[in-house]
Amino acid sequence: MTIHFSGLRVRRGMDDAYELVRKLPDAETFCELREAAGMSPRSVEGARAGLPNTVFGVSVRRDGETVGMARIVGDRGTVYQIADMAVRPAHQGRGLGTAMMDELVAYLDREAPPNAYVNLFADVDGFYERWGFEPTAPASRGMYRRTD
Repeated sequence: MTIHFSGLRVRRGMDDAYELVRKLPDAETFCELREAAGMSPRSVEGARAGLPNTVFGVSVRRDGETVGMARIVGDRGTVYQIADMAVRPAHQGRGLGTAMMDELVAYLDREAPPNAYVNLFADVDGFYERWGFEPTAPASRGMYRRTD
């Protein structure tokens, strides 16, 4: 795969051409991509309100279609959360998630102040550990509450 990023080409070992950009898709594409990747739905209204508050985000495109996205949300100082990591099923297993995480972690390494807390919720094992993420349990546990 060849990934184009800000005019640079990075060879990743396959022939398919992808473009990695520092931009998120529009709200409608964001919601559709989450569902296509098997993630819980979000409302378009919520996405329109929330996406402009993204700290940093990336998308992967191929032939004009957004096939992947990931972003960081937070307060830009003490807390950051990696969120909305999604890749369309037909494009999974090609290193796109790795390329997006590399960009997110590079941003955090450059911009986050010392001792910032970076978290994420994920339903996959063995992927995020390579960037230093580890389970919080039993020291702490994640919780959530969804609005109606």
